[in-house]
Amino acid sequence: MSETRELTYAEVSEHTSKKDLYLVVHDKVYNCSSFVDEHPGGEEVMIDVGGQDASEAFEDVGHSDEAREILNGLLIGNLKREAGDPSPSSSAPNSTPGKPQSASSAAGLGIGVYALVLVGAALAFVAYQYLGSSNGQKSS
Repeated sequence: MSETRELTYAEVSEHTSKKDLYLVVHDKVYNCSSFVDEHPGGEEVMIDVGGQDASEAFEDVGHSDEAREILNGLLIGNLKREAGDPSPSSSAPNSTPGKPQSASSAAGLGIGVYALVLVGAALAFVAYQYLGSSNGQKSS
């Protein structure tokens, strides 16, 4: 692409069908028409955000580096924001592609899993002790 096109939000919002689908991700406009059938998450998720700013939806999923490369291949221009356009998504692009946006949310999940394992181990130990003492009383 030798020349970068600028499209308004109004122009992008006209492209919402499966055969003519534009998405905005971080103020860049992508023509996803050729990729809709190949999208691993199904065509519905793309059509639902067609003609709109899909930045938040794209980042929430945690797309891989490969997905970001595919997206770059679909780039057709930049979004030219005008008065009255919806405000941009609050989520900013990742500084490292393919990595979770918030390290604290990933750490929170890790701590939760760790706590669940500890509670499960404690319950297993208590059950083992209880069953052991019950068997010991019967054999006396």
